[in-house]
Amino acid sequence: MNPLTLLVGAFLLAFLFALVQVGALTIAFGKLGLSGGSAMLLLFTSLIGSGVNLPLFTLDAEGERDPRWRRPPPWMKGMLREIPEGKVLVAMNVGGGLVPLAFSVYLLSRSALAPLPVLVAVAIQALVCYLFSRPVRGVGIGMPVFIAPITAAITAVALQPDASAPLAYICGTLGVLIGADILRLRDVGRLGAPVASIGGAGTFDGVFITGIVAVLLA
Repeated sequence: MNPLTLLVGAFLLAFLFALVQVGALTIAFGKLGLSGGSAMLLLFTSLIGSGVNLPLFTLDAEGERDPRWRRPPPWMKGMLREIPEGKVLVAMNVGGGLVPLAFSVYLLSRSALAPLPVLVAVAIQALVCYLFSRPVRGVGIGMPVFIAPITAAITAVALQPDASAPLAYICGTLGVLIGADILRLRDVGRLGAPVASIGGAGTFDGVFITGIVAVLLA
């Protein structure tokens, strides 16, 4: 595992510990209508699912693989053996992609959000995330951590203040996935990494922290 990944993981764990200590997670999920048990289930599902990537398709790679991938983590060796040289496997991360997507659909079905503000908010968030995200060779797509949650909170309060909490979570998480991952797929061939995970590695922390902090600010 490369040092940047370890640093991101350590930061995320420290951030989660701080949130738990001050009760911020309880406040955030409470604003979304979740009980304590449901909130913890969502939290642990996201964290456990962050280690699971579902293969989708492959893209052509440009140039050689980054030297950091010559010694991949043990749990990725099997997957990497199935990826031909010159190709990049695009996968969906369960914890950072599928879980927030499913929870966003749940919030849409349970809240009084109108379709137009949701679409506008997600579009604004995706544009901001695209503009502030950058490809990091050998790692993935990186983005300043607090740009997305602040933008999501401001957008949600401005567009639908009576339902700002669910809108902040929805536009915050989906905006990161669309703007920093899906719209950046054209860049993955130049990253020198054999795997590009939507909602994983460099953006899992962005998706998770964006959802929590955006709700707290909204």
